[in-house]
Amino acid sequence: MTTNGNSFHRHLSQVQSKSLSGQTAQTGGMTRLEAISGQTVGSEKLWMGQTHVAPSTGSENHHHGVSETGIYVVSGHPEFVFLDETDGEPFERRLRTSPGDYIYVPPWVPHREENPDPDDEAIVVIARTTQEAIVVNLPDLRWIGPVATANVNPSTKSWSRY
Repeated sequence: MTTNGNSFHRHLSQVQSKSLSGQTAQTGGMTRLEAISGQTVGSEKLWMGQTHVAPSTGSENHHHGVSETGIYVVSGHPEFVFLDETDGEPFERRLRTSPGDYIYVPPWVPHREENPDPDDEAIVVIARTTQEAIVVNLPDLRWIGPVATANVNPSTKSWSRY
């Protein structure tokens, strides 16, 4: 992707909407479409795509490992649910959104998306700080700590791949 080894002369990449790929990590109840990733454009620290949640549907509980996630609501009124454990007894907190809203999901935070609208799907754009769409599906929203989803280098105790 460089010209004559000069990293300042890299080219821009375009991914047209008709080229989005469903060949990425999935969670039941929603469809993720990959746009920008290491596989599609050679990105190293960024993954972007769309998520579609059908009417009257919710995703399974999941987290995105070490990846931070930014979400932009394109259409619909999706709700983002997580377990709030800040004040005593844990309870499910629901963030109700509208088009134009943003959601930030910190690393490792279990959550799920829901679309309560009986007629229209919800569409969001997702950006993550890894080139891969890390998705770890969970039985519930409880935090159990980081779980290795691939090899851990024993000498450095670092994650090698998710």
